[in-house]
Amino acid sequence: MALINRCTLLVSVLLFFASCASLATSAEEYYSIGMAYFEMGKYDEAERWLNRALSRDHTMSASEYNLGRIAYGTGRYSDALKKFNSILKKDSKNVMAMKAAAYTQVKLGNVEAARKLYDGVLELEPEAADNGLNYATILYAMEKPEEAEEVLQTYSYAILDDKDALLLLARVQKAQKKPEAIDSYDLWLSKNSDPQVQYEFTIALEDGGFYARALEAARKTLEELPSDTETLKRSAVRFVLSRLLLVSDPENQEGVTELREAIVGGFADQEAIDALIKDERLTKAAQDEARRTIDRAKAGLPASDSTGGEQGAESGSGAGSGSGSGSTGGTT
Repeated sequence: MALINRCTLLVSVLLFFASCASLATSAEEYYSIGMAYFEMGKYDEAERWLNRALSRDHTMSASEYNLGRIAYGTGRYSDALKKFNSILKKDSKNVMAMKAAAYTQVKLGNVEAARKLYDGVLELEPEAADNGLNYATILYAMEKPEEAEEVLQTYSYAILDDKDALLLLARVQKAQKKPEAIDSYDLWLSKNSDPQVQYEFTIALEDGGFYARALEAARKTLEELPSDTETLKRSAVRFVLSRLLLVSDPENQEGVTELREAIVGGFADQEAIDALIKDERLTKAAQDEARRTIDRAKAGLPASDSTGGEQGAESGSGAGSGSGSGSTGGTT
């Protein structure tokens, strides 16, 4: 609030002077007004005044850089890249513009172009830890986790104090199926909370064979994920939970229940479903039960009942007639 008040006062003073006909407003004054609006989060106004500053002084890279920041922050990545590249045409060693252009290239999906820019950044400032993080991010996006980890370990002194670096380290280790990923995720989650990361931790624990801890992490993920996000669906978490239960405790019907909930909830990764049915960690009985549960859920049929109660209650022209009774729900 104090910052907004100061920015508002600054804007008022600058606008007063800018309105005086006898005073020629400079590019610096336009820039100051634009940045005051920027600090208040009024990006349309900030963009208008920064453009005025740029029109008054075409060599004023600060205005162009911040216009690029606004474009980036509002999702106009192509416009942002034009601003950053314009600066680099005039000053090819402008590290701030190089880093901004590289990160924008990542957003545009131009990973190789981003890598070349970061190569240039590291040549100019090899000692900067944040540059190492950004470079490692590029390598990870290029599916080169070994190289990404190597870069991160170069700046290992900074990892523990940088949650982004620590999370990236966990992810590149997980991509290599390294057991160290578990400790890195555990350390990150001891100080932060995020269902996506908790889900990744679950998979890392499962890969390491720590099923009890993986079950705990999966349940915690569901607790922290009240609804679907763009990157994580509750049905996907339930599917993993069901797989863990079927592997670690095949006699427990909770695994079958969670599997049904996952399929009914929209889980449709057929590759993962096929892999579950063929998973050698499951007993033959658990594989058969999983297959039946999936088929019935996809067909919209009620869950199998070992007592035959539900099947007996089914109506219609023998919807469940293909399922016999028995301890595992029969065979189809």
